[in-house]
Amino acid sequence: MRMSGTFAQAEFDWLPVAKLREIASGLRHSYESAQPYPHIAIDGLFDPDLLHCIVEKFPRPDQINWDKYHNGREVKLGSDKDDTFDSLCRIFLYHLNSAPFLDFLSELTGIDGLIADSHFTGGGMHQIVRGGKLAVHADFNKHPVTKLDRRLNVLVYLNEDWQDEYGGHFELWDRSVKQCLKKIAPLFNRLVVFTTTDISFHGHPDPLNCPPDRTRKSLALYYYTNGRPDIELSGQHSTLFKARPGESLGRDGAKTFALAMDLLPPVLVRTLAKARRRVKANQRRAS
Repeated sequence: MRMSGTFAQAEFDWLPVAKLREIASGLRHSYESAQPYPHIAIDGLFDPDLLHCIVEKFPRPDQINWDKYHNGREVKLGSDKDDTFDSLCRIFLYHLNSAPFLDFLSELTGIDGLIADSHFTGGGMHQIVRGGKLAVHADFNKHPVTKLDRRLNVLVYLNEDWQDEYGGHFELWDRSVKQCLKKIAPLFNRLVVFTTTDISFHGHPDPLNCPPDRTRKSLALYYYTNGRPDIELSGQHSTLFKARPGESLGRDGAKTFALAMDLLPPVLVRTLAKARRRVKANQRRAS
C-alpha cells in the first residue's frame, strides 16, 4: 500500500526484525569471504511501501540547503541534518540506528560492540544529479566528535526503475586501486553493507548518465566501535581519495591553500585569507 501526505506508523513494517534474525547468520560467511574486502548486497529487505513513500518525499536538489560538493573528486549533494529529513525518512533512519539493526549487523559481519551515530555525520541523505560522481576513496577512520573508530558503512538505495546505462554503480576496488573487482547497481530497496578500513577503496567514479529529471538517491549510515583490531590501526585521517590508472583528481583545495600559507609573505597571507572568507560568504548566500 503506497501512501502520501499523512501516514499511520503502524501500517509500515519499519524494520523486519524476524527476517533480520533469519538471514544474518546465513550470510555471514558470504560477507566475510567477499572480495576485495568484506561486503554484501541484499535485495528486498525493507518494506517497499515505506521506501516508495520516502522516495516521494525525498528533497529535490533545489529544495533544501544541501551540503554541496563540486570539485575534481566529488560532485554530489548530501545532508546529515536531522531537520532536513522528512518524518518518514527520519523514523526509518532511527530504526537503522536501533538495537535490533545493530544486532543484525554484528551477527552479519562478526564485528561486536557496534555503536550507531545519532548525528549521521557524513551520512543521512545522499543525492547525485546527472554528471555527478564520487572518486574512488577510503573513508575517514575516526568520528570527528566521539573519536570512535569507523567500522561499517550501510547504504540503502532508493532508485526505482534504474537502468544499467544510467551508471552510478557502487564500485569496489583493490587495495592499490589498479582494478575494479566488483560493481553493484544502485537499485531500489538494495542494502549494501561493507567493512571500512584504510584499504576499502570504493566509489562511483564515472559521471552519472541518467536523464536530467532523474537523480541517484541513497541513505547512508556509518557505525563505530571503541577501538579496532591492531592490524587495522592507523593515525586519524580524513577521506583518502586515490586516482585510478590514467586518472588525475587535481589537488585538494584546502591542502593547496595551507601550503600557500606556509610559503607566502605574511602580507599576502592576510590578503588571501580575507579574499577566501569573502568567497565562502558569497557561496553561503548563494546557496
